[in-house]
Amino acid sequence: MRQPEFRTSRFTWIKPYEELSDNKRKVVLCHYPIMCYNGQYRLDEEGNPKTYMLYGHVHDTQDQRLLEQFQEITRNIKTIDAKGEEQSIPCNMINCFCMYSDYEPLTLDEWIALDKK
Repeated sequence: MRQPEFRTSRFTWIKPYEELSDNKRKVVLCHYPIMCYNGQYRLDEEGNPKTYMLYGHVHDTQDQRLLEQFQEITRNIKTIDAKGEEQSIPCNMINCFCMYSDYEPLTLDEWIALDKK
């Protein structure tokens, strides 16, 4: 069976890396997971993440299991913030593997909710 041609004209842009804003949150987009991403430590006044790293590439593989272990280890490390208070290291990496969303596009909030399950 012949593969259809990949038509870049269907896309507004194609980039290897991008940082966007969504409801006062930074969204770091990259096909590959970035374990130390720009804005990782930033939290809002209530302590909620201000930055998320969305990635793909690893699908639902052993590499994804390793990333999950990395995130758990990172979140369990305690540091001292600027106020002298102990805090965990934020690690908000979300694998946007298309099968996780049944091949449907999702908003950032939908990805966050899905990732928590």
